[in-house]
Amino acid sequence: MNAIGWGASWRIARRDLHIGFRGLRLLFLCLFLGVATLAAIGSLTAAITQELSDRGRTLLGGDIEIAMTQREARLGDKEAFRQLGTLSETIRLRAMAQRDGQGRGNAPPAVLTELKGVDTLYPLYGALTLRNATYRPLDPDQILIGDALADRLDVRPGDRLRYGTASFTIAGIIADEPDRLGEGFTLGPVAIASLDGLRRTGLIQPGSLYSAKYRIRLAPRFDAATVRADMEKAHDADGWTFKDRDRAAPGANRFIDRMGQFLSLIGLAALVIAGIGVSNGVASYLAAKRGGIATLKVLGATSTDIGRIYRMQVGAVAALGIVTGLIVGALLPPLIVALAGDVLPVSPGFRLHPVPLLTSAAYGLLIAFLFTVPPLGRARTQPAAAIFRGAVEMRGGTDRRSLLAMAGAGALLVALALLTAREPLFSAAVLGAAAAVLLLLLGLGWAVRRLALLAPRPRRPLLRLAVANLHRPGAQTAALIVALGLALTLFVTLAGIQTSLDSEIRNVVPEKAPNQFILDIPSAQVDRFRAIALEQAPEAQLNIVPSLRGTIVAYRGQRVADLKALPEGAWFLRGERGVTYSTALPQGSDLVAGQWWPRAYAGPPLVSLDEEAAKVMNIGIGDTLTVSILGREITARIASLRKVNWDTMGFNYVLVFSPNALAAAPHSLTATITMDARHDGGMTRALLSAFPGISVIAVGDVIDQVGTIMTQMSRAIVAAASVAILAGIAVLVGAIAASRQARSYDSVILKTLGATRWQILAGQALEYGLLASMLALVALALGTTAAWFVIVRIFDFSWSPDWPIVLATLGGGALLTLGIGLAGAIPLMSVRPARALRQL
Repeated sequence: MNAIGWGASWRIARRDLHIGFRGLRLLFLCLFLGVATLAAIGSLTAAITQELSDRGRTLLGGDIEIAMTQREARLGDKEAFRQLGTLSETIRLRAMAQRDGQGRGNAPPAVLTELKGVDTLYPLYGALTLRNATYRPLDPDQILIGDALADRLDVRPGDRLRYGTASFTIAGIIADEPDRLGEGFTLGPVAIASLDGLRRTGLIQPGSLYSAKYRIRLAPRFDAATVRADMEKAHDADGWTFKDRDRAAPGANRFIDRMGQFLSLIGLAALVIAGIGVSNGVASYLAAKRGGIATLKVLGATSTDIGRIYRMQVGAVAALGIVTGLIVGALLPPLIVALAGDVLPVSPGFRLHPVPLLTSAAYGLLIAFLFTVPPLGRARTQPAAAIFRGAVEMRGGTDRRSLLAMAGAGALLVALALLTAREPLFSAAVLGAAAAVLLLLLGLGWAVRRLALLAPRPRRPLLRLAVANLHRPGAQTAALIVALGLALTLFVTLAGIQTSLDSEIRNVVPEKAPNQFILDIPSAQVDRFRAIALEQAPEAQLNIVPSLRGTIVAYRGQRVADLKALPEGAWFLRGERGVTYSTALPQGSDLVAGQWWPRAYAGPPLVSLDEEAAKVMNIGIGDTLTVSILGREITARIASLRKVNWDTMGFNYVLVFSPNALAAAPHSLTATITMDARHDGGMTRALLSAFPGISVIAVGDVIDQVGTIMTQMSRAIVAAASVAILAGIAVLVGAIAASRQARSYDSVILKTLGATRWQILAGQALEYGLLASMLALVALALGTTAAWFVIVRIFDFSWSPDWPIVLATLGGGALLTLGIGLAGAIPLMSVRPARALRQL
């Protein structure tokens, strides 16, 4: 029989629970941080995924898209497309927009743009909206431009622009291009003309780098996924690329997948760290309630009564922390979307997503239960006498009932993490790594306490006091090492991520980057091009190469279309890539295996392959590779492997063919020009005057665009990772709070024996300093490993941390944790010995 019923238990729990949650604030804070982080991550991911799914047709511009480069579909193919539903055709290319006539202001003479020609049915889904006008099919001499192009050229509706050999009147300013995200990355502002208007420019020539896209609004009897699969199988040799409405923006989906992995890592880390904080917070609270618990037991309360009373208190605070975290997590996504700006592929509106919120609540409940069972179990099972002696004699161990409850909660937690994860193996690896880190830190804590006990006593009193604090009865050495280790590890991780991203941004600009890329140079006029360029800048260095597009359709006898999944890192197998041919080893490449072909080679086609691509495909010298170029399959033997120096910003091709394989195919040339920056404007004007169909890409503009995106991503990653830092600091505060009563007793005894406040503080400073020194190398190893995983394995960036900054951050983190520890000790200095001793 219970001495106290449910009603009486609740009354005792409610009266004992301070209105400000004194003692349980850490429990509230940790659960709030963990649940809010998970709820925000889940809601944001769900919102973006839902937005991409809901707008799939609009983002794609159809139910199915078939794309091809450097050519248009044959009439028979177009007729086959029309059998599936309504067909809309677009052609997209990079082209230079020039003001036709006297411009205003100091606008540049020409700007690189993405010029798109559309038919009268465009768009099949959504609407092309204009500012202060209504979109209607364009006449051949009309053009629509975006705000960015209007600003850069200082033009407005009614003004005229020139593309190639054709002049256009600006008919309106684009407010929203419905399929903008589905078009992928662009190097310049957009302009839209009719297909007839695009053909007037003369920019579409044999070998020109343009993309033809055919969007189909399927008839009701057709399923998009089935049609796409059938067409991919039937046309895998044609070099076409396919999309459907369920994956309208593969680049955006890959971004969400990678960001989802990173955010899941942050969420799970915050969850585990929050659990430790919950345990420390409850242990600290129950230590402060030690006298009340013992008194209740002396007055006849059973272990069940004690467990019920304090479970009610802990449960009330935990429920409030979870509910508050859910509310904040649900409200955060709109704020994150607003702050992220262009980093996110879409900007979803506010909407509640029940599944991630319920999942976050379940995580919070399981964490609260799992990590509060041990301290509640000890309070429930220890006899009153042992509780009264708890300040000077700590009894460890957990009863069998609590162990079984913890095992059940842990199993449910792991099952929930794996069942709700986008990538179960990834989540399992993260949980396993977190468990391994915790076990390592706990083992280190045991070892430090044991070594402190066995070590010779130092002669200096303060150092002897610091060492004794590590192994004395009631010492929280293991908890402090876990807390300090986590905090320092998180500081190192954040520094490694931040400095590697900063380095990645800096490396976007190599020391000797070319000034300009020139596209679509007529292959028959290479000598004229060279002469004009050297006339404008005699010191210019030119690198001119043939430029084609091709798709790897088979390697070593297996078709890419037949693979169930692409090998990890096989980005070059997704769609068409640039290919070239050369008589000599290209600039920016180093031969690492095999031999280059002779200049007059006339045998079967040969190819030189990037060594990293060869590793991914598990092929080498002598193996065969089949590439579809302009709809024709070319099977070549691998003659050599190259190390491609991608950071040179030169022409870096995965595939370089022997000239006899591709020289007869229609193609244009591409060039880089390295020169003094003062020649940039004159070079652009001279080349455009002689070759109206070329495109000039200013490398500086590309670097600025990529650098801006990388900077935004860096800020978003650091902001997300900072949540784990806050959780780690909360854990440290909890570990310090958990030992407060024992330290209060120690400080009172030391004061009674004549110690000053500064001596007591100095002893604690030495204690924390010893722990931080011992943990520095461990934190450095764990933190750099975590940062490397995020940078290299999740985001595919290069690992290049700034070690002085990382080490300085580690030192600063150690000083910060030392300051937190001493700040927690300052209130103990004001405790009067007589009053404190009467409370023991």
